[in-house]
Amino acid sequence: MKPQLEPGYLVGIDIGGTNLRLALANTAGAIVSRWSTTVAGHRSSEAIVHLIRTGIENLLRQASLPWSALKAVAAGAPGITNVDSGVVIVTSYLLGWRDVPLRNLLETATGVPAAVDNDVNLAALGESRMGAAQDSPDFVFLAIGTGIGAGIITNGKLLRGSSWAAGEIGYMLVPGAPDEPVERGKPGPLEGMIGGEGIRSQWQQLWKSTATSLPHDANATQIFDAALKGDPLAQTILQQTARLLCYALLNVSLVLNCPLFVLGGGVGIHPALLDATQRNLERWSGRTPVQLRPSVLAADAQLRGAICLALETLHARDSQGRMDLPL
Repeated sequence: MKPQLEPGYLVGIDIGGTNLRLALANTAGAIVSRWSTTVAGHRSSEAIVHLIRTGIENLLRQASLPWSALKAVAAGAPGITNVDSGVVIVTSYLLGWRDVPLRNLLETATGVPAAVDNDVNLAALGESRMGAAQDSPDFVFLAIGTGIGAGIITNGKLLRGSSWAAGEIGYMLVPGAPDEPVERGKPGPLEGMIGGEGIRSQWQQLWKSTATSLPHDANATQIFDAALKGDPLAQTILQQTARLLCYALLNVSLVLNCPLFVLGGGVGIHPALLDATQRNLERWSGRTPVQLRPSVLAADAQLRGAICLALETLHARDSQGRMDLPL
């Protein structure tokens, strides 16, 4: 009897500004093990890739698999990424990378095909294949966490732009935002107002001990939780954030004629923000209604998208005869 070929496994990688998360999946996309660590004190690309190698070893050990079972990896980075060359052009200020050949570094470290993309693009891919937008070939995934970014799906495919910067809506100008030019890699005007750190900054500017029971250093989630309980200053921040987010959604919708937006990220999935933004949209959307949905995959969106990209990479290499693996 002819021996069966060893099944293959993939690793999806989510590189964040504060944490690194990995998931090992089979070729059906089912996650079989997970690993995460902080990237505090590890900012260089070489250090991050070393952590990734360590994480993959841990994942394979959890699943009692040899290294030879690994067939492809894919990573999402928080910045503008040239998918063709595999180079991360620039990341957010949290990592500070410039022109990092991440795909080559990953392939050297792992010995298997690798792919890289912007982390929010991968989250959009995850929601498209496994999450809130499986029924829509045209939608925008909007991630609001520490910062803000968008992943755009048109006709079922990611729209990355001529210089790989499609979806960088954190740099959008909206009423009340500073209009000074922003240095590459620094938070943009919209991000500086409704990203997680921007919300915290707005809160601190308005904070008075007599106006709220929350502390001066409250974060966005705490502020929105308090808004649901009737805290007047928290409600002011919530309404201001929802109004600016509504403007951004409507502007993007007018350009792309996009019917659906999926909100994700630790701040974006908060029900208070979702409800307040929806009320603003109903007032302004008029003849082109915009549908708003929360992420289904939540914190897993980037990892699921990375797994999808790794699987696509595996299919592409196999179809070109570079690998001998049944799918």
